[in-house]
Amino acid sequence: MAGAYRQDEVVPDYWLHARQPLSCLLFLTPLLLIYEAGVLLLADHDTHGIRNGADYWMRGWLEHMGFGQLLLLPALVIVALLIWHLAGRYPWTITGETLIGMVAESLLFAMVLVLAGQLHDLVFSRISAGCDPVSASLGPTGRVIAFIGAGVYEEVMFRLFMLPAGYAVFRVFEFPKIWAAVMAVSTTSVVFAFAHYVGPAADTFTLFSFTFRTMAGMFFAALFFLRGIGITVGAHAAYDLLVGVLLAND
Repeated sequence: MAGAYRQDEVVPDYWLHARQPLSCLLFLTPLLLIYEAGVLLLADHDTHGIRNGADYWMRGWLEHMGFGQLLLLPALVIVALLIWHLAGRYPWTITGETLIGMVAESLLFAMVLVLAGQLHDLVFSRISAGCDPVSASLGPTGRVIAFIGAGVYEEVMFRLFMLPAGYAVFRVFEFPKIWAAVMAVSTTSVVFAFAHYVGPAADTFTLFSFTFRTMAGMFFAALFFLRGIGITVGAHAAYDLLVGVLLAND
């Protein structure tokens, strides 16, 4: 039959494998290592200038619960994905082609968000990168590290943890599945946008940046549902690097 695929063909397998927790873990591990090592090397004794709000808050909550180990948060991310993989009984197989495809998808979706940002810019008739706030004093290398961290930990907090939790809460209140998903996406996207105006690296609130970040939150939430946490993190980090480093006007 035309258009049908056998189960052993590469194309449909990729779309499934790229969403699986093991693929996402292997894809995210280099980003986690680059970010954590970069923070330690660049920040000396004060890491607040580089760590983004989501990272700062999650570490603060862990410390409040009595966990003060430096590497506990990245370990928590790794363990969460491994538990997800075990619970879902996914196969322990991964290919280089899958990881390469995830990189390509991340760049593609980052460019889609850049274009969406340009359209948003035209609506508001002003220029703004719309990326996560990062101190200009960090320099190019510091900004690269900070943007990678924002891509990882903002997606871990708002999409990997909060989005499923929000969906579960709305289901408890007997919302239909589709409406529970819509409400979870909308709620977490608004919280995601507001989070950029709170904390040590808070940005100045503007309607332009708030509406763009809400739209970006919905975009990343849709990616999470459709393509998994790995590509969502990759797209977020790639977008921030594009607009915050490569296309930035220093």
